[in-house]
Amino acid sequence: MEALVSRPPIGRTFSSSRRIRLSDRDADGRLRLDAVARYFQDVAIDDVDETGWGAPEHLWVLRQIRIDVVSPLVEDDRVELTTWCSGMASVAAGRRMSLTGDRGGSVELDSVWIHLGPDGRPARIEGFGVYAEATGGRPVSTRLELPDPPREGERTRWPLRTTDIDLLGHLNNAVYWQAVEDALFRSDDPDPRRPLRALLGHRHAIDLDEEVELVEFSDDGRFSLAFVTGDVVKAVACVEHLS
Repeated sequence: MEALVSRPPIGRTFSSSRRIRLSDRDADGRLRLDAVARYFQDVAIDDVDETGWGAPEHLWVLRQIRIDVVSPLVEDDRVELTTWCSGMASVAAGRRMSLTGDRGGSVELDSVWIHLGPDGRPARIEGFGVYAEATGGRPVSTRLELPDPPREGERTRWPLRTTDIDLLGHLNNAVYWQAVEDALFRSDDPDPRRPLRALLGHRHAIDLDEEVELVEFSDDGRFSLAFVTGDVVKAVACVEHLS
C-alpha cells in the first residue's frame, strides 16, 4: 500500500506553519492524530476565510478524511502546512494537505467536504473559480468506504463533554480522533509510531445530548472503531500500517 504523494497543483495553494506544542504530543513525543486533524481543520478555515468561501455564507461539513502518516513526527518542533482544493462535485469539494516537519516528519491528507448554504442545507457550488484551477477537473465522491461494525460487537460508553462541541453544535472533527488515539494505544496492533494510514467516514453528526458508544472491530485485519448511538452508526474509523 502506497502513501499519498504531495503534488501541489497549478492554481491556488494556502500555506501556514505551526509550532508543535506539548498538548499536541503523546507520552513519547509523537504528534497525535487529533492534533493533525485540528491543524488541518484550522488551516482549511483560514483558507476559505481568505477567499470568501467561509462562514457565514458558506459552511463546510467534513464527509471523509484520509490521513497518511508517512513519517511520524516525534523529534519535530515545527510543521509547515500547505493545502489546496483537490477536486469537486455539485455539492462537495476535495481538500488535500501536506504537513512537513522540520526534522523529517511527513503527513499527507485527503478529504471530502459537503458544501452547505447559510441555512445549513446542502448547496450547489457555483462560481468556484478561485479553487477550480487547482482541481484539474478531478471529481470527488461522497460515497463512504468503511463498513458497519458487527451487530454483536462489544460496546463501550463514550461520555461527551461540553468542550467537545463546536460552533455548529456538533462533536468537533478532531475529537473523533481522540477516541481513535485512546483505543489504538490500548490495543496491541497497529503500532501508531510506525507509518500508518487512518480513515474516518462521517455519516451523521453527533450532538452533546446523545448517548454515544464505541465498537472496536477488525475489518480485513485493519483496526476499526465505530461511533454508535442506539442502532445508528454515526461514524467509522480505521487504522492500518503503510507498507
